[in-house]
Amino acid sequence: MTNNQLKIEKLISELCPSGVEFKYLWQITSWDKRFNGVSIEKQKKILSFKHVSAQHLKKIEIANGRVKLLATGQFDGWTTQDLAGDNLNDGEVITIPSGGSANIKYYKGQFVDSGNILASSIDNKILNLKYCYYYLLIRNDYISSCFRGSGVKHPDMVKILSIKIPVPPLPIQEEIVKILDNFTELEAELEAELEARDRQYRHYLEEILNVKNAQQKTLAEVTIPTKNIKWSGTDGVYKYIDLTSVSRNDHSIKETIEINSSNAPSRAQKIIQKDDVIFATTRPTLQRFALINDEYDGQVASTGYCVLRADRKEVLSKWIYFNIASARFKNYVEKNQEGSAYPSISDSKVKSFKIPIPSLAEQKRIVTILDKFDSLVNDISIGLPAELKARRQQYEYYRNKLLTFKEYVG
Repeated sequence: MTNNQLKIEKLISELCPSGVEFKYLWQITSWDKRFNGVSIEKQKKILSFKHVSAQHLKKIEIANGRVKLLATGQFDGWTTQDLAGDNLNDGEVITIPSGGSANIKYYKGQFVDSGNILASSIDNKILNLKYCYYYLLIRNDYISSCFRGSGVKHPDMVKILSIKIPVPPLPIQEEIVKILDNFTELEAELEAELEARDRQYRHYLEEILNVKNAQQKTLAEVTIPTKNIKWSGTDGVYKYIDLTSVSRNDHSIKETIEINSSNAPSRAQKIIQKDDVIFATTRPTLQRFALINDEYDGQVASTGYCVLRADRKEVLSKWIYFNIASARFKNYVEKNQEGSAYPSISDSKVKSFKIPIPSLAEQKRIVTILDKFDSLVNDISIGLPAELKARRQQYEYYRNKLLTFKEYVG
Protein backbone atom coordinates (compact mmCIF):
# COMPACT_ATOMS: atom_id res chain seq x y z
CA MET A 1 0.00 0.00 0.00
CA THR A 2 1.39 3.41 -0.97
CA ASN A 3 1.82 6.36 1.42
CA ASN A 4 -1.03 8.15 -0.36
CA GLN A 5 -3.36 5.21 0.18
CA LEU A 6 -2.34 4.99 3.83
CA LYS A 7 -3.12 8.68 4.25
CA ILE A 8 -6.57 8.25 2.71
CA GLU A 9 -7.24 5.11 4.81
CA LYS A 10 -6.34 7.12 7.91
CA LEU A 11 -8.63 9.99 6.89
CA ILE A 12 -11.50 7.55 6.25
CA SER A 13 -11.02 5.86 9.64
CA GLU A 14 -11.02 9.28 11.32
CA LEU A 15 -13.73 11.11 9.37
CA CYS A 16 -16.15 8.45 8.09
CA PRO A 17 -15.45 5.06 9.74
CA SER A 18 -19.04 3.85 9.19
CA GLY A 19 -19.06 4.59 5.45
CA VAL A 20 -19.59 7.45 3.03
CA GLU A 21 -22.84 9.20 2.21
CA PHE A 22 -23.92 8.87 -1.45
CA LYS A 23 -25.79 11.71 -3.14
CA TYR A 24 -27.52 12.04 -6.50
CA LEU A 25 -25.73 14.24 -9.00
CA TRP A 26 -28.67 16.68 -8.98
CA GLN A 27 -28.23 17.16 -5.22
CA ILE A 28 -24.64 18.43 -5.49
CA THR A 29 -24.40 20.19 -8.87
CA SER A 30 -26.11 23.06 -10.71
CA TRP A 31 -26.38 23.23 -14.51
CA ASP A 32 -26.75 25.98 -17.08
CA LYS A 33 -29.88 24.54 -18.67
CA ARG A 34 -33.26 23.42 -17.41
CA PHE A 35 -33.83 19.83 -18.54
CA ASN A 36 -37.05 18.27 -19.80
CA GLY A 37 -38.37 15.66 -17.40
CA VAL A 38 -36.38 16.98 -14.43
CA SER A 39 -38.48 18.58 -11.70
CA ILE A 40 -37.86 22.15 -10.57
CA GLU A 41 -37.03 20.80 -7.09
CA LYS A 42 -34.02 19.05 -8.63
CA GLN A 43 -32.90 22.20 -10.46
CA LYS A 44 -33.42 25.02 -7.99
CA LYS A 45 -30.61 27.09 -9.52
CA ILE A 46 -29.82 27.49 -13.22
CA LEU A 47 -26.33 28.78 -14.03
CA SER A 48 -25.64 31.40 -16.67
CA PHE A 49 -22.87 30.84 -19.22
CA LYS A 50 -22.42 32.08 -22.79
CA HIS A 51 -22.01 29.73 -25.76
CA VAL A 52 -20.81 30.11 -29.36
CA SER A 53 -20.92 27.95 -32.47
CA ALA A 54 -18.16 25.42 -33.15
CA GLN A 55 -17.25 27.40 -36.27
CA HIS A 56 -16.80 30.59 -34.24
CA LEU A 57 -14.71 28.71 -31.68
CA LYS A 58 -12.17 27.71 -34.30
CA LYS A 59 -12.15 31.20 -35.84
CA ILE A 60 -10.89 32.75 -32.62
CA GLU A 61 -8.22 30.12 -31.92
CA ILE A 62 -4.76 31.60 -31.50
CA ALA A 63 -1.38 30.28 -30.39
CA ASN A 64 -0.23 31.19 -26.88
CA GLY A 65 -3.69 32.34 -25.75
CA ARG A 66 -4.68 32.01 -22.12
CA VAL A 67 -8.45 31.62 -22.50
CA LYS A 68 -9.49 27.99 -22.95
CA LEU A 69 -11.68 26.96 -25.88
CA LEU A 70 -14.05 24.25 -24.67
CA ALA A 71 -15.44 22.14 -27.52
CA THR A 72 -17.47 18.93 -27.37
CA GLY A 73 -14.86 16.79 -29.12
CA GLN A 74 -11.08 16.40 -29.10
CA PHE A 75 -10.37 19.96 -30.26
CA ASP A 76 -8.01 21.60 -27.77
CA GLY A 77 -7.39 25.29 -28.36
CA TRP A 78 -6.84 28.66 -26.74
CA THR A 79 -7.67 32.28 -27.43
CA THR A 80 -7.32 35.73 -25.83
CA GLN A 81 -9.69 37.87 -23.78
CA ASP A 82 -9.95 40.35 -26.66
CA LEU A 83 -10.93 37.66 -29.18
CA ALA A 84 -13.33 36.07 -26.70
CA GLY A 85 -15.08 39.43 -26.28
CA ASP A 86 -18.59 39.23 -24.85
CA ASN A 87 -18.46 35.40 -24.97
CA LEU A 88 -15.87 35.17 -22.19
CA ASN A 89 -16.83 32.96 -19.23
CA ASP A 90 -15.00 32.56 -15.92
CA GLY A 91 -15.53 29.75 -13.45
CA GLU A 92 -14.99 26.12 -12.49
CA VAL A 93 -17.04 23.74 -14.63
CA ILE A 94 -17.66 20.20 -15.72
CA THR A 95 -18.83 19.87 -19.32
CA ILE A 96 -20.98 17.25 -21.04
CA PRO A 97 -21.70 17.58 -24.80
CA SER A 98 -25.27 18.64 -25.58
CA GLY A 99 -25.09 16.39 -28.65
CA GLY A 100 -22.83 13.71 -30.05
CA SER A 101 -21.21 11.39 -27.52
CA ALA A 102 -20.03 11.41 -23.92
CA ASN A 103 -16.83 13.42 -23.58
CA ILE A 104 -16.61 14.79 -20.05
CA LYS A 105 -14.19 17.63 -19.36
CA TYR A 106 -13.16 19.77 -16.39
CA TYR A 107 -11.83 23.31 -16.45
CA LYS A 108 -11.22 26.13 -14.01
CA GLY A 109 -10.52 29.64 -15.27
CA GLN A 110 -11.53 31.81 -18.21
CA PHE A 111 -13.06 29.99 -21.18
CA VAL A 112 -15.27 30.15 -24.27
CA ASP A 113 -17.68 27.25 -24.73
CA SER A 114 -19.32 25.63 -27.72
CA GLY A 115 -21.91 22.86 -27.62
CA ASN A 116 -21.58 21.78 -23.98
CA ILE A 117 -23.88 21.65 -20.99
CA LEU A 118 -22.00 23.13 -18.04
CA ALA A 119 -22.17 22.26 -14.35
CA SER A 120 -20.66 23.61 -11.13
CA SER A 121 -20.70 22.51 -7.51
CA ILE A 122 -23.69 23.75 -5.50
CA ASP A 123 -21.51 24.02 -2.40
CA ASN A 124 -17.69 23.94 -2.57
CA LYS A 125 -17.60 23.09 1.14
CA ILE A 126 -19.38 19.82 0.41
CA LEU A 127 -18.24 18.88 -3.12
CA ASN A 128 -14.86 19.40 -4.76
CA LEU A 129 -15.91 19.70 -8.41
CA LYS A 130 -12.75 18.08 -9.73
CA TYR A 131 -13.39 15.10 -7.45
CA CYS A 132 -16.85 14.87 -9.05
CA TYR A 133 -15.24 15.00 -12.50
CA TYR A 134 -12.91 12.12 -11.69
CA TYR A 135 -15.83 10.08 -10.40
CA LEU A 136 -17.89 10.73 -13.52
CA LEU A 137 -14.97 9.44 -15.61
CA ILE A 138 -15.34 5.98 -14.08
CA ARG A 139 -19.05 6.13 -14.97
CA ASN A 140 -18.31 7.15 -18.55
CA ASP A 141 -19.66 3.91 -20.04
CA TYR A 142 -22.99 4.47 -18.32
CA ILE A 143 -23.08 8.14 -19.35
CA SER A 144 -22.33 7.07 -22.94
CA SER A 145 -25.34 4.73 -22.82
CA CYS A 146 -27.49 7.74 -21.84
CA PHE A 147 -26.87 9.41 -25.22
CA ARG A 148 -29.86 8.53 -27.40
CA GLY A 149 -31.34 9.48 -30.77
CA SER A 150 -31.48 8.37 -34.39
CA GLY A 151 -29.43 11.26 -35.80
CA VAL A 152 -27.27 13.35 -33.51
CA LYS A 153 -27.49 11.71 -30.09
CA HIS A 154 -28.41 13.80 -27.05
CA PRO A 155 -27.88 13.02 -23.36
CA ASP A 156 -30.80 11.81 -21.25
CA MET A 157 -30.18 14.19 -18.35
CA VAL A 158 -32.89 12.57 -16.23
CA LYS A 159 -30.71 9.46 -16.04
CA ILE A 160 -27.41 11.32 -15.78
CA LEU A 161 -28.62 13.52 -12.89
CA SER A 162 -29.73 10.34 -11.11
CA ILE A 163 -26.16 8.99 -10.90
CA LYS A 164 -25.27 8.40 -7.24
CA ILE A 165 -21.88 9.73 -6.18
CA PRO A 166 -19.99 8.96 -2.95
CA VAL A 167 -19.37 12.24 -1.15
CA PRO A 168 -16.73 11.71 1.54
CA PRO A 169 -15.59 14.63 3.73
CA LEU A 170 -13.81 17.37 1.80
CA PRO A 171 -10.25 16.52 3.04
CA ILE A 172 -10.62 13.04 1.52
CA GLN A 173 -11.90 14.46 -1.79
CA GLU A 174 -9.00 16.91 -1.91
CA GLU A 175 -6.43 14.18 -1.22
CA ILE A 176 -7.89 11.98 -3.97
CA VAL A 177 -7.80 14.89 -6.43
CA LYS A 178 -4.17 15.57 -5.50
CA ILE A 179 -3.18 11.95 -6.21
CA LEU A 180 -5.10 11.72 -9.50
CA ASP A 181 -3.81 15.13 -10.63
CA ASN A 182 -0.29 13.85 -10.11
CA PHE A 183 -1.00 10.83 -12.31
CA THR A 184 -2.52 13.11 -14.95
CA GLU A 185 0.51 15.45 -14.92
CA LEU A 186 2.94 12.55 -15.29
CA GLU A 187 0.89 11.21 -18.20
CA ALA A 188 0.83 14.67 -19.82
CA GLU A 189 4.62 14.92 -19.52
CA LEU A 190 5.03 11.55 -21.24
CA GLU A 191 2.56 12.55 -23.97
CA ALA A 192 4.45 15.80 -24.55
CA GLU A 193 7.75 13.96 -24.78
CA LEU A 194 6.26 11.40 -27.16
CA GLU A 195 4.77 14.18 -29.30
CA ALA A 196 8.16 15.95 -29.41
CA ARG A 197 9.85 12.72 -30.45
CA ASP A 198 7.20 12.16 -33.13
CA ARG A 199 7.79 15.66 -34.51
CA GLN A 200 11.50 14.94 -34.53
CA TYR A 201 10.86 11.69 -36.39
CA ARG A 202 8.64 13.44 -38.97
CA HIS A 203 11.29 16.08 -39.57
CA TYR A 204 13.98 13.45 -39.88
CA LEU A 205 11.79 11.38 -42.22
CA GLU A 206 11.45 14.30 -44.64
CA GLU A 207 15.16 15.06 -44.50
CA ILE A 208 16.43 11.53 -45.03
CA LEU A 209 13.97 10.76 -47.84
CA ASN A 210 15.19 13.80 -49.75
CA VAL A 211 18.01 11.95 -51.48
CA LYS A 212 20.07 14.39 -53.51
CA ASN A 213 20.81 13.54 -57.14
CA ALA A 214 18.49 10.51 -57.04
CA GLN A 215 16.33 9.93 -60.10
CA GLN A 216 12.66 10.81 -59.57
CA LYS A 217 10.10 8.24 -60.72
CA THR A 218 6.35 7.94 -60.37
CA LEU A 219 4.90 5.16 -58.25
CA ALA A 220 3.43 3.76 -61.47
CA GLU A 221 6.96 3.36 -62.84
CA VAL A 222 8.25 1.40 -59.84
CA THR A 223 5.24 -0.82 -59.10
CA ILE A 224 3.75 -3.79 -60.92
CA PRO A 225 0.10 -4.61 -61.77
CA THR A 226 -2.10 -6.46 -59.30
CA LYS A 227 -5.09 -8.71 -59.86
CA ASN A 228 -8.69 -8.79 -58.71
CA ILE A 229 -10.35 -11.90 -57.32
CA LYS A 230 -12.88 -13.83 -59.44
CA TRP A 231 -15.49 -14.83 -56.89
CA SER A 232 -17.33 -17.08 -59.33
CA GLY A 233 -14.29 -19.31 -59.59
CA THR A 234 -13.36 -19.70 -55.92
CA ASP A 235 -14.81 -21.38 -52.85
CA GLY A 236 -12.13 -20.16 -50.45
CA VAL A 237 -12.50 -18.11 -47.25
CA TYR A 238 -10.61 -14.81 -47.04
CA LYS A 239 -9.88 -12.07 -44.56
CA TYR A 240 -11.38 -8.82 -45.81
CA ILE A 241 -9.60 -5.51 -45.23
CA ASP A 242 -12.14 -2.71 -45.48
CA LEU A 243 -11.60 1.03 -44.98
CA THR A 244 -11.85 0.86 -41.19
CA SER A 245 -9.50 -2.11 -40.79
CA VAL A 246 -6.34 -0.01 -40.95
CA SER A 247 -5.36 2.02 -37.89
CA ARG A 248 -4.62 5.68 -38.54
CA ASN A 249 -2.31 5.74 -35.50
CA ASP A 250 0.20 2.95 -36.06
CA HIS A 251 -0.86 1.87 -39.60
CA SER A 252 -1.44 -1.72 -38.57
CA ILE A 253 -4.41 -3.85 -39.61
CA LYS A 254 -6.73 -4.21 -36.60
CA GLU A 255 -9.96 -5.96 -37.46
CA THR A 256 -11.07 -7.94 -40.49
CA ILE A 257 -14.05 -10.14 -41.28
CA GLU A 258 -14.08 -13.51 -43.01
CA ILE A 259 -15.76 -13.56 -46.42
CA ASN A 260 -16.45 -16.04 -49.18
CA SER A 261 -18.19 -16.02 -52.55
CA SER A 262 -21.64 -15.98 -50.94
CA ASN A 263 -21.20 -13.02 -48.57
CA ALA A 264 -18.38 -10.95 -50.10
CA PRO A 265 -19.19 -7.20 -50.26
CA SER A 266 -19.13 -5.75 -53.77
CA ARG A 267 -16.00 -3.74 -52.90
CA ALA A 268 -14.07 -6.85 -51.84
CA GLN A 269 -12.06 -7.24 -55.04
CA LYS A 270 -8.32 -6.64 -54.67
CA ILE A 271 -6.01 -9.56 -53.96
CA ILE A 272 -3.07 -8.46 -51.82
CA GLN A 273 0.31 -10.05 -51.15
CA LYS A 274 2.95 -9.82 -48.46
CA ASP A 275 4.94 -6.54 -48.76
CA ASP A 276 2.22 -4.73 -50.73
CA VAL A 277 1.59 -1.19 -49.54
CA ILE A 278 -2.09 -0.27 -49.43
CA PHE A 279 -3.36 3.31 -49.27
CA ALA A 280 -7.01 4.26 -48.70
CA THR A 281 -8.14 6.50 -51.54
CA THR A 282 -11.49 7.34 -49.91
CA ARG A 283 -11.08 10.24 -47.49
CA PRO A 284 -7.35 9.99 -48.22
CA THR A 285 -6.21 12.69 -45.81
CA LEU A 286 -7.12 10.31 -42.97
CA GLN A 287 -3.87 8.59 -43.97
CA ARG A 288 -4.99 4.98 -43.69
CA PHE A 289 -2.10 3.01 -45.14
CA ALA A 290 -0.32 -0.21 -44.21
CA LEU A 291 2.43 -2.61 -45.22
CA ILE A 292 0.99 -6.11 -45.69
CA ASN A 293 2.58 -8.82 -43.54
CA ASP A 294 2.47 -12.64 -43.66
CA GLU A 295 -0.95 -12.81 -41.98
CA TYR A 296 -2.69 -11.06 -44.88
CA ASP A 297 -0.72 -12.56 -47.77
CA GLY A 298 -3.23 -13.69 -50.40
CA GLN A 299 -6.21 -12.01 -48.70
CA VAL A 300 -8.68 -9.48 -50.13
CA ALA A 301 -8.84 -5.69 -49.78
CA SER A 302 -11.52 -3.15 -50.62
CA THR A 303 -11.49 -1.30 -53.91
CA GLY A 304 -11.16 1.74 -51.65
CA TYR A 305 -7.43 0.98 -51.45
CA CYS A 306 -4.74 1.61 -54.01
CA VAL A 307 -2.43 -1.41 -53.93
CA LEU A 308 1.25 -0.59 -54.51
CA ARG A 309 3.29 -3.71 -55.31
CA ALA A 310 6.98 -2.94 -55.58
CA ASP A 311 8.97 -3.83 -58.66
CA ARG A 312 11.84 -5.38 -56.69
CA LYS A 313 14.36 -4.53 -59.39
CA GLU A 314 13.62 -0.85 -58.77
CA VAL A 315 12.44 -0.29 -55.23
CA LEU A 316 11.95 -1.77 -51.78
CA SER A 317 8.41 -2.04 -50.41
CA LYS A 318 9.49 -0.23 -47.25
CA TRP A 319 10.88 2.60 -49.40
CA ILE A 320 7.41 3.06 -50.90
CA TYR A 321 5.85 2.81 -47.41
CA PHE A 322 8.00 5.55 -45.89
CA ASN A 323 7.45 7.83 -48.89
CA ILE A 324 3.70 7.33 -48.48
CA ALA A 325 4.15 8.35 -44.81
CA SER A 326 5.85 11.61 -45.76
CA ALA A 327 4.36 15.09 -45.44
CA ARG A 328 5.18 15.63 -49.10
CA PHE A 329 2.80 12.82 -50.08
CA LYS A 330 0.13 14.08 -47.68
CA ASN A 331 0.30 17.53 -49.26
CA TYR A 332 0.09 15.95 -52.71
CA VAL A 333 -3.05 14.05 -51.67
CA GLU A 334 -4.70 17.18 -50.26
CA LYS A 335 -4.15 19.00 -53.55
CA ASN A 336 -5.37 16.13 -55.73
CA GLN A 337 -8.38 14.75 -53.87
CA GLU A 338 -11.83 15.44 -55.32
CA GLY A 339 -15.31 15.76 -53.84
CA SER A 340 -16.55 17.46 -50.67
CA ALA A 341 -18.83 15.09 -48.74
CA TYR A 342 -16.72 11.99 -49.42
CA PRO A 343 -13.43 13.20 -50.91
CA SER A 344 -11.29 10.68 -52.76
CA ILE A 345 -8.25 10.39 -54.96
CA SER A 346 -7.97 8.03 -57.92
CA ASP A 347 -5.46 5.17 -58.05
CA SER A 348 -3.91 6.78 -61.12
CA LYS A 349 -3.36 10.04 -59.23
CA VAL A 350 -1.73 8.16 -56.35
CA LYS A 351 0.55 6.38 -58.79
CA SER A 352 1.47 9.69 -60.45
CA PHE A 353 3.25 10.75 -57.27
CA LYS A 354 7.02 10.94 -57.79
CA ILE A 355 9.53 9.58 -55.31
CA PRO A 356 13.35 9.58 -55.35
CA ILE A 357 14.86 6.24 -56.42
CA PRO A 358 18.42 5.86 -55.11
CA SER A 359 20.22 2.51 -55.43
CA LEU A 360 18.66 -0.48 -53.68
CA ALA A 361 21.63 -0.54 -51.30
CA GLU A 362 21.02 3.09 -50.34
CA GLN A 363 17.29 2.45 -49.95
CA LYS A 364 18.07 -0.45 -47.61
CA ARG A 365 20.44 1.68 -45.53
CA ILE A 366 17.88 4.48 -45.11
CA VAL A 367 15.00 2.08 -44.44
CA THR A 368 17.01 0.41 -41.65
CA ILE A 369 17.53 3.78 -39.97
CA LEU A 370 13.87 4.76 -40.32
CA ASP A 371 12.69 1.39 -39.01
CA LYS A 372 14.63 1.89 -35.80
CA PHE A 373 13.38 5.43 -35.36
CA ASP A 374 9.79 4.42 -36.17
CA SER A 375 9.90 1.60 -33.61
CA LEU A 376 11.24 3.93 -30.95
CA VAL A 377 8.31 6.30 -31.46
CA ASN A 378 5.46 3.91 -32.27
CA ASP A 379 6.15 0.39 -31.01
CA ILE A 380 3.83 -0.22 -28.06
CA SER A 381 6.21 -2.80 -26.57
CA ILE A 382 9.22 -0.52 -26.11
CA GLY A 383 10.23 2.95 -25.03
CA LEU A 384 7.92 5.85 -24.25
CA PRO A 385 4.71 4.37 -25.74
CA ALA A 386 5.02 1.36 -23.43
CA GLU A 387 5.69 3.61 -20.45
CA LEU A 388 2.71 5.79 -21.35
CA LYS A 389 0.46 2.72 -21.68
CA ALA A 390 1.62 1.42 -18.28
CA ARG A 391 1.06 4.83 -16.69
CA ARG A 392 -2.51 5.01 -18.07
CA GLN A 393 -3.29 1.53 -16.76
CA GLN A 394 -1.86 2.45 -13.36
CA TYR A 395 -3.88 5.68 -13.31
CA GLU A 396 -7.13 3.88 -14.16
CA TYR A 397 -6.46 1.23 -11.51
CA TYR A 398 -5.86 3.77 -8.74
CA ARG A 399 -8.69 6.04 -9.90
CA ASN A 400 -11.18 3.17 -9.60
CA LYS A 401 -9.71 2.05 -6.28
CA LEU A 402 -9.63 5.52 -4.73
CA LEU A 403 -13.19 6.32 -5.79
CA THR A 404 -14.75 3.14 -4.39
CA PHE A 405 -16.37 3.59 -0.98
CA LYS A 406 -18.58 1.70 1.40
CA GLU A 407 -21.95 3.45 1.49
CA TYR A 408 -23.12 4.77 4.86
CA VAL A 409 -26.52 3.50 5.87
CA GLY A 410 -27.95 5.58 8.69
